[in-house]
Amino acid sequence: MAKNITDEDLELLGELGVEAEAQQTGGSSAREQRIIAGFEEIERFVQEQGRHPEHGENRDIFERLYAVRLDRIRESAECRELLKDLDSQGLLGAGDEVHSGRVKEEPTDEELLASLGVKVAPAEDLTQLVHVRSREEIKAAEEIAQRNPCEDFGEFQPIFEKVQRELEAGQRHTLKYQDNAEVKNGDLFILDGQKVIVADLGDPFVSDYGRPDRRLRVVYDNGTESDLLVRSLQRALNKDKASRRITDPDLGPLFSDEEQEDDLPTGFVYVLRSKSEQPFVAKNRSVIHKIGVTGGDVKARVANAKKDPTYLLADVEIVASFKLSNINRKRLEALLHKFFGSARLDLELKDRFGGQVEPREWFLVPLKAIEEAIEKLKAGSISEYQYDKATAQIVKRDKRFRSA
Repeated sequence: MAKNITDEDLELLGELGVEAEAQQTGGSSAREQRIIAGFEEIERFVQEQGRHPEHGENRDIFERLYAVRLDRIRESAECRELLKDLDSQGLLGAGDEVHSGRVKEEPTDEELLASLGVKVAPAEDLTQLVHVRSREEIKAAEEIAQRNPCEDFGEFQPIFEKVQRELEAGQRHTLKYQDNAEVKNGDLFILDGQKVIVADLGDPFVSDYGRPDRRLRVVYDNGTESDLLVRSLQRALNKDKASRRITDPDLGPLFSDEEQEDDLPTGFVYVLRSKSEQPFVAKNRSVIHKIGVTGGDVKARVANAKKDPTYLLADVEIVASFKLSNINRKRLEALLHKFFGSARLDLELKDRFGGQVEPREWFLVPLKAIEEAIEKLKAGSISEYQYDKATAQIVKRDKRFRSA
């Protein structure tokens, strides 16, 4: 026996794209009311998304339903006539120019859902839906990736073993994963007690929810793999309170959640430009910079620059500074100097006592490249790049895995 459908039931069914037969009111038949209501749902979709609904398995089930419904409406002269005064967005198309081999009879919503592989309970109880998932369930299903055996695990096992040895030797460290931090090819994490490597990054795309994303190939140290989305991995790392990022051996614990003896609570990476009138410096002033790290005030640090050969015995201009927390000053400064080592300025000066001085912290590098290096360092990706002196640009290293 059929149940009475309440206004609440009708509202719920409407959100799911399923229209229950309504009683005839006013001058329109129940069928006409259903056509109008279905068309208004399509219009709301277009208003919210800024585009027409599209077909495709990668589309939301509701969008696919709207796309099929719009096709059927466009094919029906009766529907176009009924809706022509309501079509404020030009959704009905060219009318008489629409031709199709599809059946012209307007299908029911149950038939539309069935064509999309969604089953609805028998007509006597339209309030009971089968296999129609909520948007939250659809979203969760898209993010869950099945773990499968990794057929080429022999290629990854030595990497995991090497990483473990380096962790035990102190060459690598683990850092607390920062919320939604960047995920890159070759990144290593500890998730749910397992070591994980991002073995491959798929092409970027925009999800059904309008957000940029990528499909990953993620390999676990137990010999399994999955094809998680980037956002899914980020959420899993956020959810696991014990998750960690495994650092690169060259990076070390620059940014740690645990203070060490030589850490600074706060510090600054600073970039200076010399006001020296030395001919070579004066000629290339805009691209000659000193890169340093200090735990104190940068202005105080350079107050007596013109008396210090470290600063080329001249006043300096502070062109940039970057505040960082829990930094290991020695490692950070050494890393930056090594990164730009190919562009180190080869310059000799005489100090005020006549002795020869070779400043080692000045580099022939544009400010833009230094700023980019700092951003990659903060993101933990600097080990994937190198500085190309010939082009004065930061370029990607040609390595499949930086951990290999």
